[in-house]
Amino acid sequence: MMLFAFGISSCTRNPGLQGKGELALQGEWQQDSVPKEKLLTDYSLYTIKFSCDSFFIQIRNFSKVNNGPDTCTRSGRWTEYVKGNYEQRNDTLHVKGQYCNRDYTIKDPGGCFQSGIYEEYFKLQKHNDSLLEFDGASSLQPVIARLVKRSTCNPKPL
Repeated sequence: MMLFAFGISSCTRNPGLQGKGELALQGEWQQDSVPKEKLLTDYSLYTIKFSCDSFFIQIRNFSKVNNGPDTCTRSGRWTEYVKGNYEQRNDTLHVKGQYCNRDYTIKDPGGCFQSGIYEEYFKLQKHNDSLLEFDGASSLQPVIARLVKRSTCNPKPL
């Protein structure tokens, strides 16, 4: 007689609503300048919106160097967009999403600039309730952003 042992596995249903995210981050944060930006060849300014457990980033890029066709760089100025989800553990913020179009639809590969997956780890430093510093693991310049508009999380159906 042969006996078989079957493990019982259970499935959990995905939640019907998005997560609440971090209360202190909810709203729109804007970087107004970069230290010594006039001396830099390239720099970027960030606007980051947190809505529940989701983020939306607008990256305004500035360059004094011709990096490609002018239809893309528009005389050294162009904007990229990212959307996704985030998690915060202690002072580390993990954001993961995708590059997208201005209307936050997924960007097709190719064309101008970045497409595909965006992932970054930021060390967060709170200067006060309306000023945060995001130190990216893959960036040399920290993003120091001021709170432009506070919002509250109203979870949406997934």
